[in-house]
Amino acid sequence: MHRFWRLLILIPTSLIIFVLVACAPGSGIVLPASPVPETAPLRGPEGEPSQTGGKLVYGLTLSPSGIDPHVNASAELGIPLTSVYDTLVYRALDSETGEPFLPGLAESWEVSDDGLTYTFHLRRDVTFHDGTPFNAEAVRANIERIVNPETKSQKAVFLLGPFDSVEVIDRYTVAIRLSAPYAPLLDGLAQVYLGMASPAALAEWGADYQFHQVGTGPFKFVEYVPNDHLTLVRNDDYNWGPALYDHPGPAYLDEIEFRFFTDPAGRALALEAGDADVMGELPPLDAARLRQDERFAVIPIAIPGQSLGLMLNTQRPPLDDVRVRQALLFATDRSTIAQAIFGGESPVATGPLTAATFGYDPSLAERYPHNPNEAAALLEEAGWTDSDGDGVRDRGGQPLALDAVLMTWGSVPEVAQLLASQWAEVGVTLNTQTFTYPAALEAAREGMYHLIPQNFSGSDPDLLWVYYHSGVPFNWSKVSDPTLDGLLEEARSTSDLAQRAELYAQAQQRIMELALLVPIRDPVNLNAASARVQGLRFDAHGWFPLLHDVYLE
Repeated sequence: MHRFWRLLILIPTSLIIFVLVACAPGSGIVLPASPVPETAPLRGPEGEPSQTGGKLVYGLTLSPSGIDPHVNASAELGIPLTSVYDTLVYRALDSETGEPFLPGLAESWEVSDDGLTYTFHLRRDVTFHDGTPFNAEAVRANIERIVNPETKSQKAVFLLGPFDSVEVIDRYTVAIRLSAPYAPLLDGLAQVYLGMASPAALAEWGADYQFHQVGTGPFKFVEYVPNDHLTLVRNDDYNWGPALYDHPGPAYLDEIEFRFFTDPAGRALALEAGDADVMGELPPLDAARLRQDERFAVIPIAIPGQSLGLMLNTQRPPLDDVRVRQALLFATDRSTIAQAIFGGESPVATGPLTAATFGYDPSLAERYPHNPNEAAALLEEAGWTDSDGDGVRDRGGQPLALDAVLMTWGSVPEVAQLLASQWAEVGVTLNTQTFTYPAALEAAREGMYHLIPQNFSGSDPDLLWVYYHSGVPFNWSKVSDPTLDGLLEEARSTSDLAQRAELYAQAQQRIMELALLVPIRDPVNLNAASARVQGLRFDAHGWFPLLHDVYLE
């Protein structure tokens, strides 16, 4: 997972895997569908695995600075902790029922007509790993911990949107009240960052809770040694799993050990050496090699959210001219970049959302084809010509040179290198600097860039609010467009799926009409597993494995 978006602080959206499903001709609506893994479970005569138990070693690719889901924002923490915590609701893996959310710790829920009150009716048969009963008071304790300023929540608090209060109605009924309608609330509640923790453990361990986590999930948290390993063991009492699991009752595996493999070059080697059974974020060449080896299965998972791209600073000349921004899009050969750098493993991006995201607008695919002649014409129209024949356009004695602030994640430096070559063909110079994440954030705050990368994953298209609404700090394109603001405001307060999809389609069209970013590719997480690993699937958030159903041959 790219360091950039893993560590973002303001994160009001979530992840979900989607496949394009035609709802109605020309509707543009995209609904969720289950990713199809390449590891199909082998079942015995009674539908159960032929062998259960054993230990799975799962490779993590980043060592987070903290793993308390209520406090920290890293997506990496969700890979192990999704098995430790249950959530009030779950994202469905397909759209066959027409309902995007499934019951979890909440058996059912209602939303008030004004969209301000969500009332949850809880299961009565759930206990935390330490024996503490799960009930409405437990939900209240978790929510109040998250919104407490002393917790300094980096992500969970923002998933609650315009939160106002939480009220215990009775022992198994709880209400969450908002100050304004917020359609993505259920999406947030389906994430591990809002997973339910034992109130007793929270009270006992305080700031050290990340080392003593207690949930209600299919696996118990045993030990965490930063930069070394994290160990889970099966919860033998588990009997309240959501319908998205393949089987009821406890998990099949006895134990899961998560080990850290931060060097991309060593991940495939670790699999081949038997040091890990599952590994994510493989380099494309390594994934291609493992596909030829019958000892392994490669599982590509399309990640919803933003495409990998470079945002354009509309307030810094010459990018204050929309014609120059549009010229850069026409001058970009995205197919060549996707093939050269990502080995053809990732689709070419067409706009601010990936094709795996609810609300994606497929009509954007043909908006900016690679057309250097059109790019040159737009630049000429904007007054940029090559007056001295040096191959670089100029105007008023100033060369057409752009500055890009880059980070090391996501092969962004390599992307920028190819962009520089492509844009040079139409007379544009691209100068690049690669920064640490804190330094890049400082440059972003100061506006000292023409281009800056973005790639934020999320299952709800409300993530567009984070980067394109005029009133948010991550609006790195510096756009202030009343039309776009209005679309984003209406979409986040509208509960109807079809209406939201249409509003987000219009928002994407407006973003690309204004040429606020240069999209490059839709991210795909290249996972690989030993052939003995059976039943491995990923949840609706793309990065997180459903380990409850996994077993070893």
